[in-house]
Amino acid sequence: MKLYRTPSGLLLYYEDRYFLHTDQDWDELVNQDNLFEKISQQYTSWEELKDGAELLRSDLLPPIGNQEVWASGVTYYRSRDARMEEAKEAGGGSFYDRVYEADRPELFFKATAARTVGHGANVRIREDSTWDVPEPELTLFINSQGNIQGYTIGNDMSSRSIEGENPLYLPQAKSYWGSCAIGPGLYITDQPFSQDAEIHLTIRRGEAVTFRGETQVNQIKRKFTDLVSYLYREMDYPNGCYLMTGTGIIPEGDFTLQSGDEINITIEPIGTLTNTVE
Repeated sequence: MKLYRTPSGLLLYYEDRYFLHTDQDWDELVNQDNLFEKISQQYTSWEELKDGAELLRSDLLPPIGNQEVWASGVTYYRSRDARMEEAKEAGGGSFYDRVYEADRPELFFKATAARTVGHGANVRIREDSTWDVPEPELTLFINSQGNIQGYTIGNDMSSRSIEGENPLYLPQAKSYWGSCAIGPGLYITDQPFSQDAEIHLTIRRGEAVTFRGETQVNQIKRKFTDLVSYLYREMDYPNGCYLMTGTGIIPEGDFTLQSGDEINITIEPIGTLTNTVE
């Protein structure tokens, strides 16, 4: 099943049918254990829509209420290599090799809900950065008890020129206004997410495709449960949180985003997250 936030209320797509609830609090609904089972028991009381697909084509809100968004770094071998290369001149290249091999993962705060945009919205590149890329990531939704309850797509916009100057500049390279997008909705299942699922990234500039790349979820080095364990080890999240699981698709060094670029990230069965660079 897939759950979306729309200006009209919460929209559920389940068993090829659409259901709308106009008076359901997002945080209260999603922050439960056995979320798939709970919604399966409740959805029949929602209003069934014949034109639910049309509502999906309207402006979707990001699937987030009062959650925070966190991110995992260097979880793919490709990411390790790219980070080592960009930080080499600053003397920080070996940091990324060490964290790739370490037991403790790299985890960092990405965005508040207010700084997170959804499908169809604009993302930004920093004015003081010269090398900027999107990072397509499978993103976990974890409830307040530390249990994974759903999945969405994340776009971890990154200023590689700033991070490359010094690894300590990571917060500035990662967390700024318009740097985080998730969506289009929350995919909820009672089964583990397929490790064979593919992640596709396409960047269009005008009519031309300027970059295309793909990877698979099974290229992630770390187990999702291990990432969650470290994230919740000394923190609490009363409404749950999102965790981006890292990227294995990184454009080469001669590519940088420009204003007007359209970024499309597809992970099935979640769908496609589309954003335009402001």
